[in-house]
Amino acid sequence: MVSQTKKFQYRLVQVLFKQGLKFVKFKEPYLLNGSGSLNKLPNKMREMDVRHPLIVASGTIYRSGALDKFLKLLTENNMKYTIYSSVKPNPTIDNIEECLSYYKENNCDAVVSIGGGSPMDCSKVVAALANGKNTSVRKLRGYMKVKGTLPKLFLCPTTAGSGSETTVAAVITDSKTHEKYAVSDPKFIPDVEVLDADLTLNLPQHTTASTGMDALTHAIEAYVGRSGTKYTDELSLKAIKMIFENLETAYNDGHNIKARENMLLASNYAGKAFTRAFVGYVHAIAHALGGLYNVPHGLANAIILPYVLQFYGESIYDKMATVAVYCGMGKDSEDKKSLYDKVIKKINDMNGNMNIPSTVKELKEEDFDEIIKRVLKEANPAYPVPKIMGYEECREILEKLKI
Repeated sequence: MVSQTKKFQYRLVQVLFKQGLKFVKFKEPYLLNGSGSLNKLPNKMREMDVRHPLIVASGTIYRSGALDKFLKLLTENNMKYTIYSSVKPNPTIDNIEECLSYYKENNCDAVVSIGGGSPMDCSKVVAALANGKNTSVRKLRGYMKVKGTLPKLFLCPTTAGSGSETTVAAVITDSKTHEKYAVSDPKFIPDVEVLDADLTLNLPQHTTASTGMDALTHAIEAYVGRSGTKYTDELSLKAIKMIFENLETAYNDGHNIKARENMLLASNYAGKAFTRAFVGYVHAIAHALGGLYNVPHGLANAIILPYVLQFYGESIYDKMATVAVYCGMGKDSEDKKSLYDKVIKKINDMNGNMNIPSTVKELKEEDFDEIIKRVLKEANPAYPVPKIMGYEECREILEKLKI
């Protein structure tokens, strides 16, 4: 259990941080949205005087030929380009440094990322290092440590999940310590974000499921936390409803363009929400499991989410009741605990319908102490969670996650 003194200290830090955020200016990126919108990007880049972008693309997307027209349009707009397509699922420091070498050796002047959360996270940190004022990835760990102006940054997601195209965060894995951590700075918000559902039509079902539940986790953690505002709450609720209504459709019918478009927009809303209202223990545990076992982030979030919501219990009855009513799952007149239970059941049903397991097969009991140490170090006091977790409570969740 966490002492009352510690809880007071954590809450004080969270209140002060929330107040400080009022003075942070979040850039509003230019949005290109809709089918085929990636192919409108070269004209926008030309307007912004880009001459030689580094294209950081997922290997799957690059090899598929989906970028051929975009690359041809770059050439037609008198731009040279360099491609880096070797980003790992959880980008490491070595991965980032290799990508940076492509940028420098080819005298690039902008970064375009086309892929899931990993290529976009890699691109953000590469952009920070490219300006010469930031010398080490490790020194960027934490909040607002990026120095100087970044080169032009263009982000185009090919999964509807991370929301990384609109967030201030990049999640990095240190391959030496097997630790996964965030680098966060408002400078990571791109100049242009591109939401082109055409690029998501051929996603495998398991990727659609895990990335979609990642977006749901972003929206729910932002909503139930204590740093939300009217703006973030509205975005979170919209995202939750859209995901409840569209994710399983996209999973079962991958070429349903409307469901794909709605999922991209929902992910974007959730990204904007958690960028300003933060996440919680689901993410802290997922980061620890990702660092130790390389569990994909979205999958980890999907598995962990119901357990953490159950831990929060009564502290989130009011907000979960609002979610249930907003999403048409119940009425205001119903008992709040019953409405809360309906939301938990909905999440569990979605996981089951999309073949997401309820446990983490890689999890080992001998690693519990290290995992708990990392979880509590990341989350306390930084995350404005509705209920503070200590060692024993975290261990109980890990016990449930273990096969």
